[in-house]
Amino acid sequence: MLPVGVRRLRDGAIITGLTSGAEWRSLGGGAMAAGSSNPTGLLLAMYCGLILVASLAGGWLLLAVRLTHTRLQVATSFVAGFMLGVGVLHMIPHAWHQARSIDHTAFWLLVGFVVMFFIQRFFHFHHHDVPDEAPELAEATGFHAAHSKLTHHGHGPTLADKSARRLSWGGAALGLSLHTIIDGIALAASVEAEAQTGSTGWWLGLGTFLVIALHKPFDAMALGALMARGGWSRAARHLLNGLFALVLPVGVGLFYWCARPFADQMPMFMGTALAFAAGTFVCIATIDLLPELQFHAHDRIKLSAALVAGLVLAAGLGPLESTGHDRAPAGRQAPHSNAVPAQVH
Repeated sequence: MLPVGVRRLRDGAIITGLTSGAEWRSLGGGAMAAGSSNPTGLLLAMYCGLILVASLAGGWLLLAVRLTHTRLQVATSFVAGFMLGVGVLHMIPHAWHQARSIDHTAFWLLVGFVVMFFIQRFFHFHHHDVPDEAPELAEATGFHAAHSKLTHHGHGPTLADKSARRLSWGGAALGLSLHTIIDGIALAASVEAEAQTGSTGWWLGLGTFLVIALHKPFDAMALGALMARGGWSRAARHLLNGLFALVLPVGVGLFYWCARPFADQMPMFMGTALAFAAGTFVCIATIDLLPELQFHAHDRIKLSAALVAGLVLAAGLGPLESTGHDRAPAGRQAPHSNAVPAQVH
């Protein structure tokens, strides 16, 4: 017997409508593609596993790859552009199509931006550079040579140097953990939003997954550099990096736990979560990009090209999405593409 709110489509797929809180599954929310062969819980578990690998790879890269200042900044610009594109082109439209309120979407977008801003302000975990005080990492990556030539052309310490002096690895770990919990919420919301339209396949939430997977190595490198500065062994750094990545499923579980009381208003809850996550993505992208204007007068063409490439990749994900922006959640009629929004407040 199917629970209330679960409908069978003509092709046999099962999707979740507005179920009661007791009917929501603890993981995977109840949206299932192609019967029981492709539950969203399994997809989310696969995503979390791949992101764990990406995080561990970030800690390993510092010791295995000659990572110069320019290479790191080009990679940062590309990932920031991709994150900005996914947040603006994908998550914000999906948030509005769930909540059906421009004001509600804009408000929670702003809340997400401000929350991430204050996490960065008080924990200051988000720098993508190798501080001079980590001699082991600097020697392993050849950073000192690049640093002497490229760091602000003689204008004093880098942002990484300044932040490393006033930040402990413990503070960075706490800030990155909060950041990762929010990533887990964003990932679960993106997958569930597409699953609730009746979409099938393994591409649910692809854009959000790629953003987190591509950005996680940078977070791992920042934490690893600070721990190296504190004298921690490589084994300890890799262990903490793995534990830090395992916080992601906590965010996924938190999303579904919070969803239970809002089962009767699931589209509004989904829109809130997506808008909040979009705000955090936009904030992180701007944190990565804006310092370039002041501190990276060199390599302007490379950095600009990397930014544009990230934006183009984000825009190109549109046709690959399992659901388009004109497709409403199950049980709700999709609006005309040129229709005036039904709800403003």
